[in-house]
Parts: sequence; structure tokens; C-alpha cells
Amino acid sequence: MNRRDMVLAAAVASFWGFNFVVIDWGMTGVPPLLFVAIRFLVVALAVFVVPRPRTSWRTVLGVGLFMSLGQFGLLYTSMALGLQPGLAALVLQAQAVFTILIAAAALRERPTAPQIAGVAIGVVGLAIVAAGRGGDAPALAVALALAAAFSWGIGNVISRRAGSVSGPGRLGSLSLTVWSALVVPIPALMLSFVVEGPTAIAAGIAAFGWQSALSTLYTSVLCTIIGYSIWNGLLARNPSAAVVPWVLLAPVVAMTSAALLLGQVPTPAELIGGILLVGGVLVTGLRRLSVRGRAMTDAATRRSG
Repeated sequence: MNRRDMVLAAAVASFWGFNFVVIDWGMTGVPPLLFVAIRFLVVALAVFVVPRPRTSWRTVLGVGLFMSLGQFGLLYTSMALGLQPGLAALVLQAQAVFTILIAAAALRERPTAPQIAGVAIGVVGLAIVAAGRGGDAPALAVALALAAAFSWGIGNVISRRAGSVSGPGRLGSLSLTVWSALVVPIPALMLSFVVEGPTAIAAGIAAFGWQSALSTLYTSVLCTIIGYSIWNGLLARNPSAAVVPWVLLAPVVAMTSAALLLGQVPTPAELIGGILLVGGVLVTGLRRLSVRGRAMTDAATRRSG
């Protein structure tokens, strides 16, 4: 990656990390499932300018249900129950561990030795985070965040089973993200009606002011539409193994911004568990990175020869 692409990757990861603080800030007075419905309604409006992904409607439905509705419905609810933004961003990184385990079961993908080691390290990190969570983080909120990570992992495997979706235009992950957003608003609103109740929905609509509007614009436009557009371009220009690790900046940004802006300083156990979790995610990609590095070295040698 050149310097420009590295700056862009760091910027997108920072957008995604700060996203957790913005969600917490904008959700004040608005029920979480209603907030999810509004967010993805805004994202879905982009279908008028983003081409339909070149994949089956079954894949679009699966990604919408698990990667969007399941992940963010559970995540927003966990944050509404008191899970701090920094800790939420950290726990959500368990999606990498869950993706490997689900792919092994559903796709019969045999995990590599680094992946097994990474999963083991990640599980230990999660256990430490759960055991040492702050008093303001209820066990149910942590469990829902883990469920959100599990739902994201299912969405990853659905997308992978359908075939790689990368690059620009109808092959891009942006198009799949935008079109799968169509699946979210109505089910999220129905769940909000059942779980949160019509009184809470009416109160949430009344409380939806400029703060909630700015939060929605940030999450839907900057983080989803613009963020994925930049990320898509990075994946099109660079090896995925060089791009994907940058996303690990997100929990660092989330925890730092939550500490500076909200005074939510992580406990020592959360820090230690978080380091292990992120380290486990990095370890799962060691073989992929080394293989990619050897391939690039060989290619350079052939060109110089």
C-alpha cells in the first residue's frame, strides 16, 4: 500500500471506531431498534444510485438479515442497556473468531494452525473482558454484543458461500451493503413495535432531534456509503491481507474517544482482554500475510530478472 492508501485506510477505520460514540450520543431518547430502522432506511435510499450487486436475492436477504439487522439490532440494544461504546467495539471484533468457526462448520473450511491459535487467544481475551467488565456493563449487554458479533459472522459466511464480492460496481461490497439495507427497515420497525412498544416508538419519534439526525447521517452516509466506497477502492487496488488489518484500529479509536469524550476509561481487565482479542484476530491472518508476502517477493524477483 502506498502512503495515500494507508492514510485512507486509517481514516475509514477511524470513522468506524468513532461510530460507536456517535451511536451512543444519538440514541438518547430513541429506542435502539427504531434507531436501526431509521439508519438503514437512509442507507437504502442509495439504491437509486448504486447498482444492484451481481449475486442472488437469497444472498442479499441473508446478508441483510444477519450482517445488518441482526448485527446492529443486537449491538444497538446492548448499548442501550449500558454497554460502553469502546467495550462494544472491542467485543464486536469477536466476529473474526466466529467467522472462522462458522465457516469450518458450514463450509467445511479446515482452519489453519494460526487460525486455531488466534481463535484460542481470542476466546481467552473475551473471557477476561467478560469477567472484568465494568460495573456499568450488564452481563446481558455483553451477551447481546457477542450475539451481534455472531450474527455478523453468519453474514460473512453467507457472503463467502455466494462467492467473493469485491471490486467496483455490481461486484462491489458497497452494492451488497446498500441493497441488503432494503431488508432491514420494515423488520426492525416490526421488532421495535413488539419489543419496545408503540408508546416508546411515539416517544422516540418525538425525541428524534438534530442530535439523532446527525448521528444517523454519520452512521449511514459517512460510515456506510462513503466508508465502504473508500474501503472498496482500497481492496480493488491492494491485497486484501494488506487492507483488512487496518480495521483493528476501530476498537482503539472507539475506546480512546469514549475515554476522552465520555470519561469511560476501560478497566485493566478490559484492556488486557482487548489486547488478547485483537492479537488473536491478527494471529488468524499470519499465514495469509506470509503467503501474500512471498507471492509479492517472487513477483518482484521475476520482474527484476
